Amino acid sequence: MSSNYPPGYDDPNKPLYPGGNYPPPPPYGFPSYGGPQPNAPYPSGPNANMYPGPGGYPSGPYPGQPHSSGPPPMPPMMPPVIPADALESGYADGFAASDGGWDTVSLRHAFIRKVYMILAAQLLFTTSIVAVFTFVDSVKIFVQENQALYWASYAVYFITHLVLVCCTGPRRKHPWNMILLFIFTLALSYMTGTISSFYSTKAVFLAMGITAVVCIAVTVFCFQTKVDFTKCQGLFCVLGIVMFVTGIITVIVLSFKYIYWLHMLYAAMGAIVFTMFLAYHTQLLIGNRKYSIGPDEYIFAALSIYVDVIQIFLFLLQIIGSSNR
Repeated sequence: MSSNYPPGYDDPNKPLYPGGNYPPPPPYGFPSYGGPQPNAPYPSGPNANMYPGPGGYPSGPYPGQPHSSGPPPMPPMMPPVIPADALESGYADGFAASDGGWDTVSLRHAFIRKVYMILAAQLLFTTSIVAVFTFVDSVKIFVQENQALYWASYAVYFITHLVLVCCTGPRRKHPWNMILLFIFTLALSYMTGTISSFYSTKAVFLAMGITAVVCIAVTVFCFQTKVDFTKCQGLFCVLGIVMFVTGIITVIVLSFKYIYWLHMLYAAMGAIVFTMFLAYHTQLLIGNRKYSIGPDEYIFAALSIYVDVIQIFLFLLQIIGSSNR
């Protein structure tokens, strides 16, 4: 005789849902709004990446990043160094003076044009690399899955930077200075493109636009203002060391546990500090301040401003990309 009462839980011969088209219970228990249960395996399938992984970062791609498998690498960091033999004293009222008629305005203008032509070529090359790494999915997947290439390019960037800053001969002798600068630009462009591939296209475009506005505004300000940033060499030396040490500490802390406010604080501080460095290096290039870059240092002048622009872009990308997640 059948019973209208539901079967007991200890009855192994009767189904839990008799006589109906009820779906079977999920294999790991009923879902909750907080994600999978603590002792249950993480789900697989199209919704597997909705839940955070054990490390604090999402276990799958970030929103708007369909191929990334983890957090983006931190931007490259080296303290901006001005070699003593690259600077010379200038007049407060005119262009930098030196032997051989370097105090003439036409020579200084020619030097500025040469530096900005090299800088434009560097930025155009880097923008092209970032565009390829952002829009071409196959390239994006490759660079995200092979981050050993990122660290190899970091080593090339570090070594060529040291050579160009510390060695007067390679920095001034043509064509070795151009070859080293090209290798340096290639390495930093690859690193910038790799970091950009972890962020959405919208974040990359916004960071590029804001960086362009900031750099143009700083350049115009430096050409017009009477404030002399070159007098504050000690301050900028301290800022460079502080950013370098802070960057190392931040990378170590975030590698163990991701702290959102620490990441954003470091990115905001980096964007502000390198904007100040851009103003400082631009005034060294202009030459109508207490100190200026010498006429043979066009490679170093282009390298300094190029690094400032790229660092501003990367720090802004971290802030904008994080806010869009």
